[in-house]
Amino acid sequence: MIELQKGIPLIDQHDEHGYWGGKFGGSQIAESLNYPIEELTREFEKLRHDEKFIAERDHYFKNFVGAPTPFIKLNNLTKHLGGAQIYCKLVSKATGGAHKAYNAVVHALIAKHLGKTFIGGDTGAGYAGKMLSMVSAHFGLKAKIFMGAKDIERQQINVFSMRSYGAEVVPVTSGSQTLVNAVSECMRWWTAENETAHMCVGSTVGPTIFVKICAWSTAQISREMKKQVIDEFGEIPKDMKLINCVGGGSSAAGFWNEWMDHDNVELIGVEAGGPEGSKKHAAPLTNSSKLGVLHGSTQYVIQDSDGEIEETESISAGLDYPGVSPLHCFLKETGRARYTSATDEEAVEAFKLVSRLEGFVSPSLEPAHAFAEAIKIAPKLSKDTIICVDSCGDSAKDAQIIAQRLGYKL
Repeated sequence: MIELQKGIPLIDQHDEHGYWGGKFGGSQIAESLNYPIEELTREFEKLRHDEKFIAERDHYFKNFVGAPTPFIKLNNLTKHLGGAQIYCKLVSKATGGAHKAYNAVVHALIAKHLGKTFIGGDTGAGYAGKMLSMVSAHFGLKAKIFMGAKDIERQQINVFSMRSYGAEVVPVTSGSQTLVNAVSECMRWWTAENETAHMCVGSTVGPTIFVKICAWSTAQISREMKKQVIDEFGEIPKDMKLINCVGGGSSAAGFWNEWMDHDNVELIGVEAGGPEGSKKHAAPLTNSSKLGVLHGSTQYVIQDSDGEIEETESISAGLDYPGVSPLHCFLKETGRARYTSATDEEAVEAFKLVSRLEGFVSPSLEPAHAFAEAIKIAPKLSKDTIICVDSCGDSAKDAQIIAQRLGYKL
């Protein structure tokens, strides 16, 4: 049986080949990428233990990203539902409106240390691309963002932001024209351009080194939240549940990182269940998908009987991905985290309820999936139970999608 090791950072619980639990992750890549991956691995492992680099990172987290982000009780939602007390980590208040800023800052700093002048990245909901474009402009790096044509159409607000920061947005028209294809195209581009360019993978997916960099970056969320929880309660509550949406898995990895060794804290991941009544979804963990290789990493992948990747469907562009981080595969296998899903309809209803009751908390469609689970379980729990939801993105980017779904005209 695979076990989680206490006292060891989650990102370091892989074997010498980069596999968590001996089977999730790895770097199954083209030979032409061996050198840049090795170079990046050496640089990151050196920098993550360098006090000067950490101080530089923390400076930008505080003054650029706006850390720490608020930790608040949702009094109106708690009263409306009854049962557990519901809190929220408002990561959506970070610069740019989402958690992706942490990863973008770290990648830009690494690119500068490596002497690269160009940075490329993938994006689905547009937040990873928006943050990378923003950070690249600040650091004087040229940015190239790969985005599925379908996602460009449904996330035009973030596309506008990327272009306004000077980034080139490359529409990807292959396959399902979503995040999975954007990551593939970005990796192809980096294969040819790695001498002068750095690649930023926008989530905890891809070869092992990209999983580690992203999770190390977003761990800031749980570092600051742990202090906020102790300030709020005077101690760590005896019964606490942390609920996070899971697509690639970057926000959940960061939200949970500091809580791995606390057995009284339940970790709940919510995948995209897709439209009600449809066979299409983006929930490989919930629906017991088989192991496969995607973007150089072994993980649970939504695939047909021949091993071909199947098209996914979700109202949320950021969760619309057929695979999932090897970290989450590992956490499911060890039993440390529980995974479920919410449908498109449940996510929209959760958005409506939270926005109407709380006002200043208006989750994007990604964290709306997490709120759907909180709304489902809170009434069944004791008032001594603390639920905390990671509101990792703001709804502004989804205004057009939500308005169409609700029959409003913008």
